[in-house]
Amino acid sequence: MFRAYYKISSIECLSTHILSAQVQFFRFSTIARSSASTKLQDARNVPSSNNSGPSSILNQQKSENVKISVEKCPWMPSPYVDDGKVFSKYKKLSKFRLTSLVVITTMGGYAMAPAAFDLTTFAMCTLGTGLVSAAANAINQYHEVPFDSQMSRTKNRVLVTGQITPLKAVGFAVVSATSGLCLLYFGVNGLTAALGAGNLFLYTSIYTPMKRMSIANTWIGSIVGAIPPLMGWAGCTGTLDAGAMILAGILYAWQFPHFNALSWNLRPDYSRAGYRMMAVTNPGLCRRTALRYAFAICGLSMVAPLADVTNYWFALETLPLNAYFCYLAYEFKSKSDSGSSRKLFRFSLIHLPALMLLFLANKKNWYFKDNVEEKHVKSDDSYVSRLTTSPSGSLENVLPLKVTVGSS
Repeated sequence: MFRAYYKISSIECLSTHILSAQVQFFRFSTIARSSASTKLQDARNVPSSNNSGPSSILNQQKSENVKISVEKCPWMPSPYVDDGKVFSKYKKLSKFRLTSLVVITTMGGYAMAPAAFDLTTFAMCTLGTGLVSAAANAINQYHEVPFDSQMSRTKNRVLVTGQITPLKAVGFAVVSATSGLCLLYFGVNGLTAALGAGNLFLYTSIYTPMKRMSIANTWIGSIVGAIPPLMGWAGCTGTLDAGAMILAGILYAWQFPHFNALSWNLRPDYSRAGYRMMAVTNPGLCRRTALRYAFAICGLSMVAPLADVTNYWFALETLPLNAYFCYLAYEFKSKSDSGSSRKLFRFSLIHLPALMLLFLANKKNWYFKDNVEEKHVKSDDSYVSRLTTSPSGSLENVLPLKVTVGSS
């Protein structure tokens, strides 16, 4: 009898009229506010009749043209009812806090480079890097929608909840990537643009799919995190030297204790979504790797003065900072509990900015403006080298050229 009622009524909204004196019915609520078990218990209390089977009830309803009203509830993307402002949605799509961290490391690389500070180039490098990072994050979220929906940390992202359509997300990524790379190429230099394009490809096409394939994704992701300071350095000097490699090495090594500590307490989420992280597949390696790279940061901080990048005060000032970082990494390796991992992760958020500030404060050489500028002009069989110094009243600075002849 109840199968007939299921066919002629809604699961959540059901109302009936009293058909005849022979059959008595209980009236169901038009809105599903009670549980399924309560509805079933109420339905069992309906008295039966010898003359009222399922077919007879259907025939009586058809003959009397009984109209059953069903209230339809509108569908809204859970858990949001109000989508909010457009700017706020695209800000979330670009992972604004992560993009800000990338931009800060780029600015740090520019400031630490051994060359004169140029405000225009600095602004172009900063803005271009931010746009490329925003594009990479948008593409990453586009690919990971089915998996983000299974994780508590990411289930409220704008693509998962339907606040932004996939087409708009891809369009935003294309515009941001194109604008950012053009700013880097035309406003800074080709090397910086090449680093930005390479990092975009590495993050979206290698790191993102590898997260579900191999734990090697953590090493690839660390390379992605180490490239932004190289972009800043290249934007300032146009080249990459030993100082740039040391700075990138510190950023590369820092990723492991930072991310491994973060992922330790997210193991259920990563496992449910199918991500192959060290914390899930090899917990022992996860803890050991965090400790190893914490010691690597200490070593790189000692090498910086020897490479003539910073003064020797840098090694001395960073020693207690790095020592405590290593101690927390050792505690994480030994205890392997949520408390030790949380302490390591939180201190890593303080450790990196403090380390970069000390790097900047102990920079070996400061260049506020070009005191001497050399321009080489190639003319058939000779090179002309022009020396420009700060203006003076002396006639020596007016007498212009020094000519050196060299083979082409």
